[in-house]
Amino acid sequence: GFVMLFSLKTSLLRLTAVAVIASGLSAGAQADTNLLNVSYDVSREFYKAYNVAFAKHWKQTTGETVSINQSHGGSSKQAGSVIAGLAADVITMNQASDIDILADRGALVPVDWAKRFPNNSAPTTSVTVILVRKGNPKGIKDWADLAKPGVSVVIPNPKTAGNGRYTYLAAWGSVIKTGGKPEQARALVTKIFANVPVFDGGGRAATTTFAQRNMGDALVTFESEVPLIQNEFKGDYQVVYPKITILAENPVSVVDKVVDRKGTRKQAEAYLKYLWSDEGQQIAAKFHLRPRSDKVLAQYKSAFLPVTTFTVDEVFGSWRKAQNDHFKDGGIYDQITLSGRRNQ
Repeated sequence: GFVMLFSLKTSLLRLTAVAVIASGLSAGAQADTNLLNVSYDVSREFYKAYNVAFAKHWKQTTGETVSINQSHGGSSKQAGSVIAGLAADVITMNQASDIDILADRGALVPVDWAKRFPNNSAPTTSVTVILVRKGNPKGIKDWADLAKPGVSVVIPNPKTAGNGRYTYLAAWGSVIKTGGKPEQARALVTKIFANVPVFDGGGRAATTTFAQRNMGDALVTFESEVPLIQNEFKGDYQVVYPKITILAENPVSVVDKVVDRKGTRKQAEAYLKYLWSDEGQQIAAKFHLRPRSDKVLAQYKSAFLPVTTFTVDEVFGSWRKAQNDHFKDGGIYDQITLSGRRNQ
């Protein structure tokens, strides 16, 4: 794996983890349209900046004032809130299964929602990386090192966080992609998850556990989360790029049932479409999300190490299949964590 060292000089920004952040609308300005974007845990800062840019673009092109509110949390929990009635105009997630569930459980979106925008409706990607403490005292270079005795790993709960599911699938897939068998993949994942001291509900809570509460030798998270950790929390961390890792695709959808009821389809669709614009892609790159645009990616080349990745579809068939085989109640994840707890 590739190890990258960051030294931290100053705390660049104080970031507040508020569940709902107001849009960039000045006090007293009346919005013609209000949109709610229900999103995953670690997308706060990106959407805060993107919302301002989109509102400005929309005002310039249509004359209409649009205000966007945000809601963030563990991705599956967020999807559950929308099914339970949270009136999201759009849902922006880090994996398809958390939008599929809106089709399956509430008929809130069509089953083929992913075909409505380019790139399977995922305007950005990230990769799953390992963050270690200064000097990498445990010598962690790849997935197998997280399985060693005496290594403590911080990973959010795969039942509630897409971040945690990607970690599980990344480790499993790394074995398969290097010629290993499913039973070897299962053994590796079992050992890694037995090394997790606490399962937080979402990626940002896991970050806090690692960086603020100083728990764990390693934190597995999205590459996009790393600069934020280095800016926000004092201390030097190193990023370990495993030899092979998973490509996290961040899909988006309008929530048809809500926009048709509220009459906001036009604005909601434009809001998502603008994510593929040059400006949208540049903001994503500034917040360390990998842009889909080759042009923008070339501009930010130095920020994104080339890394060998595989997709969920490639190794697991589809998100639906991965969800069903591994993360449903009684699935492989439950089986291995129960046996791990019994053996401790």
